[in-house]
Amino acid sequence: MQGRIITIFICLFALYAQAQTPASDLAALSQMQQGMTSKRVSSYDRTGGNDDFLRIEKDEKKIIFDVKGAGIINHIWITMAPEPGALNRNDIIIRMYWDGKAEPSVVSPIGPFFGQGWGEAYEFNSLPLIAGPDRGKGLVCYFSMPFANGAKIEIENQAGRPIDNFYYYVDYVAMDKLPANSGRFHSWYNKQLAGSAGDGGENEWGILGKIGNNTTGKDNYVFADIKGKGHFVGVNYYVNCPTPVWYGEGDDMIYIDGSPSPTLHGTGTEDYFNTAFCPKNIFQHAYFGYPRVNNDMGWLGRTHLYRFHITDPLYFNKSFKFTIEHGHNNVLTLDLASVAYWYQSEATAVPPIPGKEARAPKPLINIGDFHRWRNEWRKSKGNDPQLWGN
Repeated sequence: MQGRIITIFICLFALYAQAQTPASDLAALSQMQQGMTSKRVSSYDRTGGNDDFLRIEKDEKKIIFDVKGAGIINHIWITMAPEPGALNRNDIIIRMYWDGKAEPSVVSPIGPFFGQGWGEAYEFNSLPLIAGPDRGKGLVCYFSMPFANGAKIEIENQAGRPIDNFYYYVDYVAMDKLPANSGRFHSWYNKQLAGSAGDGGENEWGILGKIGNNTTGKDNYVFADIKGKGHFVGVNYYVNCPTPVWYGEGDDMIYIDGSPSPTLHGTGTEDYFNTAFCPKNIFQHAYFGYPRVNNDMGWLGRTHLYRFHITDPLYFNKSFKFTIEHGHNNVLTLDLASVAYWYQSEATAVPPIPGKEARAPKPLINIGDFHRWRNEWRKSKGNDPQLWGN
């Protein structure tokens, strides 16, 4: 009996002590760690000079990080030259391999992975991923990336020209053994010209007639289709819309552990991304936002949306399929790309990503294009000087 009382007292004391430590990242900085050593692999000039970069030739694959043993990558920083206009970040591929696996668990063009769509450069500010000054050229990742038996990061240059200057840091913590239940980081890029479904045309908002219903999720765009146990932690979503009509009536539909119907069914694209009523203004929060929008005409053009499930991961035990409609009932033709991020109980291979030509973004449609369409319409109507419409 006395032993049981002592045990209960010890447990209560431990809970009390834990309660005295504020539960925040800043508070955690005060806690001493055992068996950890901070290490770094970078592009610094081994001669002691100031040429702190690698040159990566056209079509070359370069291993920038290759370590043995156990550890956790906790920071990556990358920048490149020449400028993004001359060096397309959509054509630089990053791959990450964990625990000696032959196939990568991360595959993505480097721009979209770090929150830069369409080969462009612009500033992006979230908790796990940042594209910092100058003008979005400092690419930063704070996702935790554990490995038990080695890790490797590879860069492939598919840009059709050399990367003259590739600068990087990969910071990690080396340790004898990973903490229990450490998942493996995964990320996958997808790209699709998602066509309009059905015979009713691009009937968004019922402009062309009665709207249809989507009860199956067929033809939805796919953010991720995962087998195994883990949790989903976020997505960067790049939308190129060829019409001024709102692109985002599409619902998010998430199927967990083989469910034939959505386990999680949302109400619209902007709703999943924590906004409301068809926004088109730049807004950046730690967990969600719109770092790049186009305001020329309605929702025409390129919009970058992101959401990270930092405090609300989406858990699965057997499988996880995350889809979203492109327009209500998939009625819109949209040029879509995305990068999904998740953890699994072990390192698994992600699917191949689309090739260089398939990744190329569709050209921007602008106000001049609309004026030319009006001109063709006028000609088809006899070019009446007072003809009104489009």
